[in-house]
Amino acid sequence: MIYSFKGYIPVVHETSFVHPLAAVTGNVIIGKNCYIGPGAAIRGDWGRIILEDGVNVQENCTVHMFPGKSIILKESAHVGHGAIIHGANLGRNCLIGMNSVIMDHVNIGDESIVGAMTFVKAETVIPKRSLVVGNPAKIIKQVSDEMIDWKTKGTQLYQQLPKDCQETLQEVEPLREITKPTKTQENHYKTLRNFIKNN
Repeated sequence: MIYSFKGYIPVVHETSFVHPLAAVTGNVIIGKNCYIGPGAAIRGDWGRIILEDGVNVQENCTVHMFPGKSIILKESAHVGHGAIIHGANLGRNCLIGMNSVIMDHVNIGDESIVGAMTFVKAETVIPKRSLVVGNPAKIIKQVSDEMIDWKTKGTQLYQQLPKDCQETLQEVEPLREITKPTKTQENHYKTLRNFIKNN
């Protein structure tokens, strides 16, 4: 759902998809080919939130900030299931792993990867191409060309998803029994290990 707040109405590009069970509120600007999953909350009630082109904010994520602050998720930023972005800026083509928490005044550098369940404390600056894990977060190595290539291909799946949702997603009544055989969806994703092995 899209909500106005104190006269601020979200701006969502027509090529992007906001799931009906997501909540986008107030001073929010969403660029092209963005995906906002069900259960996500993007709250621009206290400040401006900008999602540049190709950003995805997956299921059950929260994006918010303290009053008077503005934040930006740069082009192709990828926010995994259940992550919290609170007053932080995300660099271009970065990956925030599932259930991570990124706190206020954090800057995540371009093409950095934050591992699942990582806690990045307030005012941390993560340089570009950093691999970050743990609680508290620690930089453990630099992101290789192979890793960022893998990440980019994964994000491209989410950049295609808005179009697929607009064309095929619809609310339906469930079937009560299997009426015909169904084929398995195409396997077009590789784990990082398999991606490196096969490229």
